[in-house]
Amino acid sequence: QVQLVESGGGLVQAGGSLRLSCAASGRGFSKYAMGWFRQAPGKEREFVAQISWSGGNTYYADSVKGRFTISRDNAKNTVYLQMNSLKPEDTAVYSCAARTRFSGSYYGIDEYGYWGQGTQVTVSS
Repeated sequence: QVQLVESGGGLVQAGGSLRLSCAASGRGFSKYAMGWFRQAPGKEREFVAQISWSGGNTYYADSVKGRFTISRDNAKNTVYLQMNSLKPEDTAVYSCAARTRFSGSYYGIDEYGYWGQGTQVTVSS
């Protein structure tokens, strides 16, 4: 079992930056690929980014590529999402998740078995 707790969300103006953190407790954090997802009001949850267990491979949604950076520190059991050049359309609840299945694609929600509660990010225009 892995418990995940996000932090770092808040209100920021367009063009600004935020850094989200996801702290994990429990066993085996370093063996999981980790993802960030987001859900805007009235929309489905969508993939944002994923990082492999070692940190050597990262994947991004086209909408955030070049602006967001995912990273991890396995010694601290934490994964990060650095968000730069934020846009109003980035407004959403951001959740981190641990990938527990490898039957589909890295961006598939069903691939992830452990989820945090989420942190709100609001970008004003």
